Amino acid sequence: MTDQSSQDRVLIFDTTLRDGEQSPGATMSHDEKLEIAEMLDDMGVDIIEAGFPIASEGDFRAVSEIAERSKDSVICGLARANAKDIDRCWEAVRGAERPRIHTFIGTSPLHRQIPNLTMDEMADLIHDTVSHARNLCDNVQWSPMDATRTEWDYLCRVIEIAIKAGATTINIPDTVGYTAPEESASLIRRLIETVPGAGEVVFATHCHNDLGMATANALAAVAGGARQIECTINGLGERAGNTALEEVVMALKVRNDIMPWRTAIDTTKIMAISRRVATVSGFPVQFNKAIVGKNAFAHESGIHQDGMLKNPENFEIMRPEDIGLAASSLPLGKHSGRAALRDKLENLGFDVGDNQLKDIFVRFKELADRKKEVFDDDLIALMRVGEDAANDRLKLKTLAVTCGTGGPAEAKIAMEIDGKEKTATMTGDGPVDASFRAVRALYPNTAHLELYQVHAVTEGTDAQATVSVRLEEGGNIATGQSADTDTVVASVKAYIHALNRLLVRRGKLGQDEKEISYKDVG
Repeated sequence: MTDQSSQDRVLIFDTTLRDGEQSPGATMSHDEKLEIAEMLDDMGVDIIEAGFPIASEGDFRAVSEIAERSKDSVICGLARANAKDIDRCWEAVRGAERPRIHTFIGTSPLHRQIPNLTMDEMADLIHDTVSHARNLCDNVQWSPMDATRTEWDYLCRVIEIAIKAGATTINIPDTVGYTAPEESASLIRRLIETVPGAGEVVFATHCHNDLGMATANALAAVAGGARQIECTINGLGERAGNTALEEVVMALKVRNDIMPWRTAIDTTKIMAISRRVATVSGFPVQFNKAIVGKNAFAHESGIHQDGMLKNPENFEIMRPEDIGLAASSLPLGKHSGRAALRDKLENLGFDVGDNQLKDIFVRFKELADRKKEVFDDDLIALMRVGEDAANDRLKLKTLAVTCGTGGPAEAKIAMEIDGKEKTATMTGDGPVDASFRAVRALYPNTAHLELYQVHAVTEGTDAQATVSVRLEEGGNIATGQSADTDTVVASVKAYIHALNRLLVRRGKLGQDEKEISYKDVG
């Protein structure tokens, strides 16, 4: 067996809180960002890109507090190529035990047109801004955005400039997910061989998944000499997302025979943070997602089940326990007590306090009264929608729906809006349409419904339905989720959840006055 202690370390740079949060509708609250940062730190992530401090006051506050609370991880902030951004970034991260400034500029022909700079003007700007960052912080990362579509000679030139100006990490972003694995490995290898001073810095890779090759490209870059992988939990990110942390980490662990590099990640914490990020971002994990998907360790065909019973290694190349997934056990029922519920939740990766357990237990009992058996997935859904809604301006009180083949559906709804209860009755093309119309009658809004999605959590006619609703209003996007054995109730709760998130988003923009839109670094 290979001795991992003697192998090269690959640094894991997580950008869930920056690039991941740029997914339309994935905005996280301040407390949620702090919680995710703590989980990333605890699982052994080397560098946490906590946000883009100049983007808004909210981003600045989150990065600052994450920096102050950090334990082992380097805390990094993003800054564009100007002194104002870099100063603001330093102000946010300087409280960390190990701070980093990450500055970038687009170097490809297409991206050079954005600031309208010549090659020489951009080269001078790179020298000046990297030097400015290094004068503030001894840990500076520089990225040539859209590096994979930048002319070879120019890419070598600007990387050399950045290294001489004091950059300690050079990140090579595949900003639009354009490259392929062989190209990814070759590009890193050639840069290390060609650029003066390349041997004195860490080369990083940041891959997007537009062609479905982000993980393959990241691992290929490591084979080419990169020693830092930029990634996100669940592959969250703009468009098709980023390299998924769980995929590269488990690939290096499972196939260490052909990829002899090690990370510091505690893989048993992967499942817990995957579920938490899915909850706070409002982006559920697809069932067949590698490593963390619901079906990743499911075996349905007779041949596979027979093989699993004889030897799990027949069809499993890793154990569920490796990622913190507890072996399935007996479901709970309405006679189960608090101790059994706590034990089950802990096995599922949820750490709950006494007060939180009381609230969850009440909702568990309500669910158990409606379902004969409460399975693991039911509890996960319960936890996902069990966030404290004490500060929500909009709350569902009661809902009664009449529908069938005899005419239009009718929904009578009671809501609490800013502490006052109001009722409305509306008809519509089906119970969900009627219910959404009733919500709009009580709380008029111009939000456009971009996504309405229903999934059955478990099997059977008494299964909970998990509903996701995505709304867009004035360029702001918010996703709401809820679960209930009544699909219409789950739908209305998810719709109201999304409206509440829009209200929070709208309030943030009003407080911060502006939001930086050009903040993608690939």
